[in-house]
Amino acid sequence: MPTRNTREALMQTVNDILDRVPLVDGHNDFPWHIRLDTAINGSLARLNMSQDLRKVLKYRAKFHPSQTDIPRIKKGRLGAQFWVSFASCESQFKDATVKALEQLDLIKRMIAQYSDVFEFVTTADGIESAHKSVKVASLLAVEGGHHIRSSLGVLRMFYELGVRYMTLTWNCNTPWADCNVATRQRKPVHHGLTDFGKIVVKEMNRLGMMVDLSHVAVDTMHAALNVSEAPVIFSHSSAFALCPHVRNVPDDVLVRVKENGGIVMVNFYNDFINCSSENTYTGEQDWRPADINQVIEHIEYIRNITGVDHVGLGSDFDGIDRYPVGLEDVSKFPNILYELMSRGWSEEELEKLAGKNFLRVFRKVEEVKMSKVDQPAFENLIDINEIPDHSCISTNWEIFG
Repeated sequence: MPTRNTREALMQTVNDILDRVPLVDGHNDFPWHIRLDTAINGSLARLNMSQDLRKVLKYRAKFHPSQTDIPRIKKGRLGAQFWVSFASCESQFKDATVKALEQLDLIKRMIAQYSDVFEFVTTADGIESAHKSVKVASLLAVEGGHHIRSSLGVLRMFYELGVRYMTLTWNCNTPWADCNVATRQRKPVHHGLTDFGKIVVKEMNRLGMMVDLSHVAVDTMHAALNVSEAPVIFSHSSAFALCPHVRNVPDDVLVRVKENGGIVMVNFYNDFINCSSENTYTGEQDWRPADINQVIEHIEYIRNITGVDHVGLGSDFDGIDRYPVGLEDVSKFPNILYELMSRGWSEEELEKLAGKNFLRVFRKVEEVKMSKVDQPAFENLIDINEIPDHSCISTNWEIFG
């Protein structure tokens, strides 16, 4: 065990690293959490992020106190955060797009309200610029392709609003992509991506929007990797070999992530860190405890397969109700770098894990976008017969009366 002096020296080195490189977290569900709390109900006027929010956000308070607020963000040396717009699968074929827009609006207003701490950015250079200004680079993400209502036009408008990654599915199939539940139930619908789903990926490449494969079926992972010219990301997933949950990434996909130039940003949720093979295809929760050492094992396992250039951090804070000991909230990020340094990771390797790997991926996505600057937008429309629920769809543009 490191002595006090040794620990202090290592933590000082961690702080020095995070002075040089922004620590990028791939996924935070704080906007969703404040929507769930009935006392707050998504109102920024009822919420003060400058205070400790553990006893303020009371949704499922016993298991799910808020893991995010400004004091803990500062303590955790967070450099860049993807704030996630999310609505559950109940909204698919109904008001998913409206809910996504409302969440994006909430996030943008939150960033503006605390502009002394956060800075809205949409590029890799923007992340580094915000970091130099000692602000948290704040980016937008949409979790689940059901939010675009199978519309490339909606996808493009999300990009215009600043969304820089979209998770192709959440825990429900879209009309064009299979989710992880299809893997778990062994009942694929599309066997990955439909033809329209492949166009969605191509249009994301053209726009410069990162393709996020967390939550998708294994078939969908492979299908997207077959199509995408840009690096893909897993914004909040871990290693299937260590925890055989269908939300995690199997070894053959990890190999392809390296070939693709992408990144797996390790999730901290107990169920994706410490689980048994018995529940792989049942969907039952293991309810096992986890600790920071198991998260470190996932990071090192992925590193050993992909190389150090293809692993990052995707906490899933405020979207998880159980978390590892030692990684209880956003203040604990430096603990990861400290533990890895204690295990022999170099400063260069830790810089890559913290943020350089993600910045490289982001810049490559931007490079692919620039190579397609003269390519027109895809105008493909999904066949309405491929959409299982037509109850909230109108198809006639003509005006009568």
